[in-house]
Amino acid sequence: MAADAARIEGKVQNLRVAQAAAPARPRQRHWGLLASFLLLVLTPLCAVAAYLWGAAEDQYESTLAFSVRQEEAPAPAALFGAFAGFAAPTASDSDVLYAYLDSQDLVARIDARLDLRGIYGRAWPGDPVFAFDPAGTIEDLARHWRWMTLVAYDPGTGLIELRVRAFDALAAQAIAHAVLEESTDLINGLSEAAREDATGYAEADLADAVSALAEARERLTAFRAATQIVDPGADLQGRMGLLAELQARLADELIRVDLLELRTRPDDPRLNEGRQVTEAIEARIAAERRRLGAGGLQINEQDYARTIAEFSRLAVDVEIAEEAYAAARAARDLARAEARRQSRYLAAHIRPTRAERSTAPHRPLILGVTGFFLLLFWALLALVYYSLKDRRPL
Repeated sequence: MAADAARIEGKVQNLRVAQAAAPARPRQRHWGLLASFLLLVLTPLCAVAAYLWGAAEDQYESTLAFSVRQEEAPAPAALFGAFAGFAAPTASDSDVLYAYLDSQDLVARIDARLDLRGIYGRAWPGDPVFAFDPAGTIEDLARHWRWMTLVAYDPGTGLIELRVRAFDALAAQAIAHAVLEESTDLINGLSEAAREDATGYAEADLADAVSALAEARERLTAFRAATQIVDPGADLQGRMGLLAELQARLADELIRVDLLELRTRPDDPRLNEGRQVTEAIEARIAAERRRLGAGGLQINEQDYARTIAEFSRLAVDVEIAEEAYAAARAARDLARAEARRQSRYLAAHIRPTRAERSTAPHRPLILGVTGFFLLLFWALLALVYYSLKDRRPL
């Protein structure tokens, strides 16, 4: 019995080994996986290859590179900058130009100049992927422009490189030339606006200085007309000298009259003459004192001190206004000199090139990337399918 059982066990083991070593045969799931690979990977990949090599139009590229340059302002500008209101050029001009190259405004200008819709829509509808539908809106055209152009900008050096693609080499070069001209117009406009601002500020400052000087002179003239005094200090000094001389003369005449009264008779003609001279001198002294008054009023030392202080204040105002006028005029002249100089300009170190062969679309690269993503998508679907299948209960 033991021997029979061992023989039976040996036969069972041999049968198991034979069954394990038998060649694997494809099952239904294997054929389904192969069919899905053909359907999801090979078929779309063949369709993409057929489109790339059969329908896609060749594209030609034109390269353009430029930078924004600005001249240094002369040293005297620093002396009069406070009056002229200069705005120093900043490094943001390249940033503005970089943003402008991607703007809808530039696309609209080039479209009006070169018929950009016709250039990009030349291959339509034969190449619906890379060509532009001429019936599209300006937003669609701007979106297609960003696809057909490549802008590289280095903020450190300010260099901007532009690569323009089109279905014709001459068309690509024409677009690059149009971009260069529009960019030049933009920079010139920014420079002109800055010059107009600087000149406008200088002219406004000069007008304010002229107005302030005229007002100061009018106040001084009104003061002189009211007091009838050109220079209170000099007038006071002269009149006080005249009064001192008259008073000295009056003292001499009084002494002479006193001596005549002691030596002669009361009816002496010389005595009468002396008294008349004394009265005349006293009348003149009184008249001169009245002329020292302001507005017909008797004036004392305090009144004259106030008059002199007011005159000094008005004279200082005139002097300050004259200095401000001179500085504003010098700043205006400097601003005009600056306006005659082009402070910003566009320097193109690579002029628009003309391609001799097509560089786009990159068919092998596009086909390889498409195949990679199709294969990845198919593999993910297969993994998800078998993962869900393995979780099903037996």
